Amino acid sequence: MKCETFMSSIIINKNVMNKTIKSLKLILILMASFAITSCVEDDDYTIPTNLGDEENYALQELLDTATEVSFDYAKALYNSDPNGDGDNDDAIPYLVENDIYIKGYVSSSDRTGNFYKELYIQNSAENPTSAMKIILDQVSNYNQFNKGREVYIKLTDLYIGEERTGSGIYTIGGEPEFDQFGGTVTSLNFNEIAENMLRSGTTEEIVPLNLTFSEITDDHVGMFIQVDNVEFADNLNGLQYFDPSEVYDTARTLQSCTGFSYETFTLETSSFADFKAYDLPTGNGSIKAVLSKTFDASSFVLALNSVDDVDMDGARCSLLDPSDFTTVFSEDFETATNNTDLDFTGWTNFAEEGSWKWREKTFSGNGYTEFSTYNSGSPSNIAWLVTPGIDMDAQNNEFLNFKAAQHHLDSADNTLEVFVSTDFNGSDVLSATWIPVNASLPSQANEWYDFVDSGLIDLSSYTGTLYVAFKVVGSGTDTTLDGAYQIDDISIIAN
Repeated sequence: MKCETFMSSIIINKNVMNKTIKSLKLILILMASFAITSCVEDDDYTIPTNLGDEENYALQELLDTATEVSFDYAKALYNSDPNGDGDNDDAIPYLVENDIYIKGYVSSSDRTGNFYKELYIQNSAENPTSAMKIILDQVSNYNQFNKGREVYIKLTDLYIGEERTGSGIYTIGGEPEFDQFGGTVTSLNFNEIAENMLRSGTTEEIVPLNLTFSEITDDHVGMFIQVDNVEFADNLNGLQYFDPSEVYDTARTLQSCTGFSYETFTLETSSFADFKAYDLPTGNGSIKAVLSKTFDASSFVLALNSVDDVDMDGARCSLLDPSDFTTVFSEDFETATNNTDLDFTGWTNFAEEGSWKWREKTFSGNGYTEFSTYNSGSPSNIAWLVTPGIDMDAQNNEFLNFKAAQHHLDSADNTLEVFVSTDFNGSDVLSATWIPVNASLPSQANEWYDFVDSGLIDLSSYTGTLYVAFKVVGSGTDTTLDGAYQIDDISIIAN
């Protein structure tokens, strides 16, 4: 990046500098920031020597006088619901008074106009575990905070909260504003940007975190991610990224084949994006983008840094036809004996911690299996239920499906997990290698006893003898962990 700094040389006697550095620091930083915003946009992101020296003075002082904290530590400072009533009308952004900072890497870029007065940073250039948003009253931020730039955010005197109440996006900003919906942070002003947002001379390659649509959670907001085996919806053929009848943003549906149905997600494009009139690709492939949310925070969206991150030149995927499949394994528990430990031929019922195991249950003529830790008396209960082995070499395209329900579930730490193994010997559960699989599972949001369909879980990559395990973790003494899970109608189909 070539810069016209308009700055005369500043020569400071070494002895005098120690006495005057405090008063000069803010002036130097402001001059540095002015010089940066006068840059020609040519993708050269090096820091000019006379400007970079002043930035480095401020950064070195931060490193010498303040304490680095993790993103998760910074996020935990903000409590969006202080009175615990379930809404955010009492939200108060947190004013950081201690001398602390976070270090991260810029994951977004406003070079194409698809981001505006905002940037996201993640805590690692590769395999990040946390990310945050920064709102700032400055445009063309990619000139200064280019994608991959290592940045140090001095949190002292800044606020941590949300840009819009209830968004769930942890945001760093300035003096808060309040209305009937609670408090929100405002954009960092010119002085705050210069004082609190410091960059090093390092720019790293941001390696996208590879996810499927179903794996995306709030924890990934702000991260640069990649989704494979994806395409734009069938009805978007011939359309562009942006709909000219829209005013601000256009949502386009992405889809990914998941066997018998599509998994869908939304790509959102700003009316200011320089690629808004580009035709949507018609093939299948991958997309790399920053995970964000809609304006009202009702759903996740992907936002492109550039159309260079879209690679969809492959053949479109095809859904599987259910009529081509048959059932190779099933268990509906209709022969269950109520309130007895499950004892079905070929099944393994194992208590890893505590003594309680999965139980056979019946209700209104329906058989199922359940594991509950209520009144077990054990501080920790961990129970496994493992299916008989399934020969995966006798057919192709195997899919697992089951139904699960919960009741009296009070905490996300009272978990149900699903695993598969190809080296289980039929008896020693803990010596086997168990691989977690993704499934739709009941949570506190579901009504008690309401069975949730797991979806079709692709098992086609496994060979040999496969076992499926259901594992519950709970407690018989901690009343927040004494809920119950129920399993029914397990089946594996194949062709």
